[in-house]
Amino acid sequence: MNTTQRYFLELAYNGTAYHGWQIQQNALSVQQLINTALSTISRQEIETLGCGRTDTGVHARQLFAHADIPTTIDVLNPKFLLSINAMLPYDIVIKRFIKVAPDAHARFDASLRSYEYHIHFTKDPFLHNLSWLLRDKPDLDLMNSAAALMMEYHDFSCFSKSNTQTFTNNCVISRAEWISTDKGIVFYISADRFLRNMVRAIVGTLVRIGKKEIQVEDIHGIIESKDRSNAGESVPACGLFLTEVKYPYI
Repeated sequence: MNTTQRYFLELAYNGTAYHGWQIQQNALSVQQLINTALSTISRQEIETLGCGRTDTGVHARQLFAHADIPTTIDVLNPKFLLSINAMLPYDIVIKRFIKVAPDAHARFDASLRSYEYHIHFTKDPFLHNLSWLLRDKPDLDLMNSAAALMMEYHDFSCFSKSNTQTFTNNCVISRAEWISTDKGIVFYISADRFLRNMVRAIVGTLVRIGKKEIQVEDIHGIIESKDRSNAGESVPACGLFLTEVKYPYI
């Protein structure tokens, strides 16, 4: 009987062509392609479990998954990494394998997750599918004032997709900040966990404030209502990147 060793896989991908990370019926996902590549090269069924799920069209500069791989395979050999990446499409890469304890868990052990949301204001073919093209520049100071107020709260039900199977809608946000760049603006947000669609709903709400459609102080009522219909629209997936996932032992 083959014994296995648990590894973390550090991944990055352009999510434009995929229906998110998680395997689903009748739609191509990143997890499906990773599982297929690992199973093919190992000649036995191998399944991964990711640190979370990204929606259709969302990108990841860093995402971790774990998998139990037969000890007969020298996963840490650089040639193995080259071989497995050769089996994956150009828009997905496994950066490294990390040997971890048998009970290490890519999802439950993550202590911090960070996202970026990119917006630009001038048509640019090199930003297509990597940033949201917005016609008018919103007021960054107003959006940062509202983002700071968000950090006073923990229950973010108003930004969550409805009918999700989560045990709590509480999150601890440690960073929420807009910064100007030479190409546009970027929203940086970090928390211990995120709800489904949360970042895109937050961005949509903050942009409404930046456009002066609602007031900075309205963020209190929106969050305290715990009602998704009171928050802003979910912005397009193309501008969203999962950028960092932290663990106590990596």
